[in-house]
Amino acid sequence: MVEGVQCGFPSPAEDFSDMRLNITEEIVKNPASTFYARVSGNSMINDGIGDGDILVVDKSVEPYNGCIAICFIDGEFTLKHVEKHKDHILLVPGNKEYKPIRVHPENNFTVWGVVRYVIKKL
Repeated sequence: MVEGVQCGFPSPAEDFSDMRLNITEEIVKNPASTFYARVSGNSMINDGIGDGDILVVDKSVEPYNGCIAICFIDGEFTLKHVEKHKDHILLVPGNKEYKPIRVHPENNFTVWGVVRYVIKKL
């Protein structure tokens, strides 16, 4: 009996059938400081981040101007762009229907972690 007969064109992926991809090794550079979070809402929809997406967030990455980060402000978590100005920080949504949040010195504020990847279900 003959087994493994191709029906159609050979797959170009056959040459790579022994290669294995470990997605965790690819996207998690700092395992002790990386966590996952599920998005709720649409305030970042114009940046391609929508309700139900999964974020890969690294707490060890120093927040930089323009980064997308999970921020904690006055007891609530929010996902926004972090804009660093000389005298203040502005949390900017990726949806014009939402207003930016200006962080004041009296706010209980911290950047919880910087988003490194977004995982979407198609």
